[in-house]
Amino acid sequence: MDAAGSGTTTIRTAIPARLDRLPWSSFHWRIVIGLGTVWILDGLEVTIVGAVASRMIEPGSGITLNAADIGTGAALYVAGACIGALFFGQLTDRLGRKRLFMITLLIYLVATVLTAFAFAPWYFFLCRFFTGVGIGGEYSAINSAIDELIPARNRGQVDLAINGSFWVGSGLGALVSLLLLDASIFAPSLGWRLAFGLGFVIGLGILLVRRHLPESPRWLVLRGRTEEAERIVGEIEQRVRAETGVELRPPSYEIVVRVRQNIRYRDLVAIAFRRYPNRAVLGLALFIGQAFLYNAVVFDLGTLLSEVFGVSSSAVPGYMALFAASNFLGPLLLGRLFDTVGRIPMIAGTYLGSAGLVAALGIMLRDGRLTTTSFMVLLMATFFLASAGASSAYLTVSEVFPLEIRGLAIALFYAVGTAAGGIAGPLLFGNFIHSGDIRLIALGFFIGAGAMAVGGLAELALGVRAEGKSLENIATPLTAEEADADPQRQGAIQAAREPARTTEEEHQAARDRNMRILQRAAERGTHERHGVRRFRPGLGSAFYSPGQIGTAGTTSRWVAASDEAIDREMVAIGEALDGLGPTQRGALAGYAGGRFWGPGRFRRALRQAVAEGRVERLSRDSYGSPRGRGSAKRAEADR
Repeated sequence: MDAAGSGTTTIRTAIPARLDRLPWSSFHWRIVIGLGTVWILDGLEVTIVGAVASRMIEPGSGITLNAADIGTGAALYVAGACIGALFFGQLTDRLGRKRLFMITLLIYLVATVLTAFAFAPWYFFLCRFFTGVGIGGEYSAINSAIDELIPARNRGQVDLAINGSFWVGSGLGALVSLLLLDASIFAPSLGWRLAFGLGFVIGLGILLVRRHLPESPRWLVLRGRTEEAERIVGEIEQRVRAETGVELRPPSYEIVVRVRQNIRYRDLVAIAFRRYPNRAVLGLALFIGQAFLYNAVVFDLGTLLSEVFGVSSSAVPGYMALFAASNFLGPLLLGRLFDTVGRIPMIAGTYLGSAGLVAALGIMLRDGRLTTTSFMVLLMATFFLASAGASSAYLTVSEVFPLEIRGLAIALFYAVGTAAGGIAGPLLFGNFIHSGDIRLIALGFFIGAGAMAVGGLAELALGVRAEGKSLENIATPLTAEEADADPQRQGAIQAAREPARTTEEEHQAARDRNMRILQRAAERGTHERHGVRRFRPGLGSAFYSPGQIGTAGTTSRWVAASDEAIDREMVAIGEALDGLGPTQRGALAGYAGGRFWGPGRFRRALRQAVAEGRVERLSRDSYGSPRGRGSAKRAEADR
């Protein structure tokens, strides 16, 4: 690692390449478990309040609350999350990822366990606010750390799995509440308290794992702490080598970075609204719409079922589990369409479609034509669409702003949009439910429909066609614009992009690989975006879960790195078969080193190699080289 040029604030480093080339190991699993499980905690917190709310407003619960108080507590939780995201979003850049993800988890743990001892409304409100502060702060520190520690080839897949775990936590909270609210097992004043204690138990386990995670080397480099960054990466490499037995290849590139100061929120606002005013308005419209509808319904669903439809408090968690399932399936099944049909039609369609369903729900509720079953069916259909739409709000903001302000932009729009919609929604809806007036409750649904409709119309008018485009083409990085105006800096950046000297054979191999990647990408685009195939449901790179900030868009960056990685993996599979002949899949994974590529990557590379004719499938679990070489070596190896 050397200083570049004459300045002392510019550093040339290969640390990002060294981290990206690491084989998958227990180190990466610790990152996923220690950092990624925060989404489970958020889903758990949101759902537990909705599930136990009907019990907490009953006589004998041990605390005197009404439906309006539940809405107030939800609004304060959201307010805390917004403040936590903004406050800790800046501190995570100033103080480091590790220090912040330990502090924010401790705040969450203390606040959620104190909630279990709530005895008065003011105490409950205070605990909910600080629980939100901890969760909001978690996102800012955690998302940065995950992106900076997970190898590029695995980042998108890991983000998809982590984001989807929000609804895993939601379903878990609902199912556990079924047991805890059973009056035959736990007293009415005890079960809901144990439900809040569940978050503490999970969080404590996460805290123990986090103690052994390092600071982000990328952050250390940006702060000029190069020796510490080198030491951490060296220790990680040593542990990975010892565990996997894989000899690490030399890093493929170096980058030049400047030791930078923090970007302030006021500078971010100036950049966003002066340079990209239409995109800023679009981001606010999408965030406010989904935040109002989501927070109003999710936090107040338990009291709504109890007060309006007469569902017993012990049965509410079952309905919450069904609600969580519909929200998880929405982006899971519709995510691919955001890449194939396109961003604008799908974002506008999910927003306007859910708005229409919410309006219909309000009309039927006002007219007394809904039973508990029909209400849940209509609500699940609404949020099947709304969940995918809410995900697209995070996706949009992550795509349409430059690299340098992307993380802060997501945090800012999350905080502002959620504060405008997510605080007003629970407050308004909670008071409507407490009034007992069906017309007011229906009005709450109409307002939610209007907020979603505004977001859909904003997408139609201001949306950006981002599908299939690189992030740099959608929003040019600010540093690239500076480089264009600074020939000396442009030369330094260009030098940083040049790989180490290689032989002509290596150059030719790299050119061949690039041609295969380009051809594969073109074929994939043609296959997926034409004809009826583009409407086929399934997981896509636009799959995100509502409630998450900071990781959206990483799958777009992951696609290019993943294409190069999967080509290397297919070459490794082909070379193993050339040398060994027909081989069982499990043995082939060992010979090719596929066990260290990351979850599911060997299976994907093998499937792609078969599809391209580079590998021949001989039987259900046996594969061979189409060139037919290596049989003698394989026979010798078998002996």
